[in-house]
Amino acid sequence: MQPLAPPDSGQYPQGKTGLARLLHTLLYARDGFLTALRYDAAFRQLLALHGLLILTAFCVNLDAAERALLLALSLVSLVVELLNAALEAVVDRISLEIHPLSKNAKGMGSAAQSMALLTVAAVWTVVLWG
Repeated sequence: MQPLAPPDSGQYPQGKTGLARLLHTLLYARDGFLTALRYDAAFRQLLALHGLLILTAFCVNLDAAERALLLALSLVSLVVELLNAALEAVVDRISLEIHPLSKNAKGMGSAAQSMALLTVAAVWTVVLWG
């Protein structure tokens, strides 16, 4: 086992390397996904929406590049929602007190998701009717 980095080294004291680190990364990712699925209604709604969009992308006559673009956009929107949920969790962990900076952080996370969804809508529109 690799020794932990000193606190002032600027390195993270992960302690795991190689396949053990990869395995733990995958386990943490699974746990994060399941947490979002369990506790974040917006993530569940977006998962349902993008599930339908992904199925639709395979039912509509598209070329491979168009289909890949639509699938990638759905995944990007889900990633943005996971990051937004993580940001909200961190803000709430710091304090539940109403504070302008907390409001700004949460608002910017929501704005990022709104931009992602507008991008999804715009690209679907262009691909289907462009």
